[in-house]
Amino acid sequence: MDQIIVQILNGLDKGSAYALIALGLTLIFGTLGVVNFAHGALFMLGAFCAVIFNRLLSLSHKVVDESRTDFLGNPMQVDVPYVHEWFGQAAGDALINWSVPLSILFAIPVMLLVGVIMERGLIKHFYKRPHADQILVTFGLAIVLQEIIKYFFGANPIQTPAPDAFRGSLDFGVWLGFDPLTIMYPYWRLVYFFFAAIIIAGVFAFLQFTTFGMVVRAGMADRETVGLLGIDIDKRFTFMFGLAAAVAGIAGVMYAPIVAPNYHMGMDFLVLSFVVVVVGGMGSLPGAVAAGFLLGILESFASMPAVTQFLPGINQIIIYLVAIIVLLTRPRGLMGRKGVMEE
Repeated sequence: MDQIIVQILNGLDKGSAYALIALGLTLIFGTLGVVNFAHGALFMLGAFCAVIFNRLLSLSHKVVDESRTDFLGNPMQVDVPYVHEWFGQAAGDALINWSVPLSILFAIPVMLLVGVIMERGLIKHFYKRPHADQILVTFGLAIVLQEIIKYFFGANPIQTPAPDAFRGSLDFGVWLGFDPLTIMYPYWRLVYFFFAAIIIAGVFAFLQFTTFGMVVRAGMADRETVGLLGIDIDKRFTFMFGLAAAVAGIAGVMYAPIVAPNYHMGMDFLVLSFVVVVVGGMGSLPGAVAAGFLLGILESFASMPAVTQFLPGINQIIIYLVAIIVLLTRPRGLMGRKGVMEE
């Protein structure tokens, strides 16, 4: 039972990342009809927003410390972060320690801007082009973005630690009545799951209960009719592209302590996220979220030693096997809409 609970927790952790990326992909496809293969790169850019923000907070300059001397008795020069001088040492250390969650404030405007520039500068020229053209141009953009990151940050992963308060593991089993130390689970992975749940709920609430969201949902269903009502639906769809980019970005920010950011992490998640979107149903936001968590849990159980010993490599292909089964039985996916990508 304890192993089952651990695998469910692992699945929710993986599923959170899949669901957040797939949610952004579906927002873009549902509003603009664009198959965006650069969305994984936006997840990667978000992770590097955390890296950049941490480095900005850690910027320092050398000062002479009279209380410390070298072997010749001369005062030593030490590096002092600027945040120590601006806010004091205690507050400065706290800012650096909490740089990952604080970098969300940095990532949101950056990713909104990146999304709007992408949509206005490139994507809008491919609205009426075949999906194959959209895939090629956005995949090419993803390669360009990851090579830019590789040029400036190198090919090696960059460790971005979680705040001290969330390092280590929680004795999760005690909460469920197990003996102490039976089920230990990393704090930050639990934080990531709850964070993903809040973001997903926030996006659905925004679309469901705000006037802006209602107009966007109406535009997704019948763009021409909304336009005839005098509403500039294009501007709203541009904002939705930026919102989808921001969702992918902050998903990457919070994932940075789990997997050290590297230039190819976007590609690692992109293909799996598209499988999630297809399984959930193209254009279906609830389908994308449900499929993300479902496939994350299945992948986690398929990675158990007892399963891999009996079926070696099953953990590498389980998501694709499920996709084949779902599409054979439900060609539109679990919650797909009629007419989406069926022309």
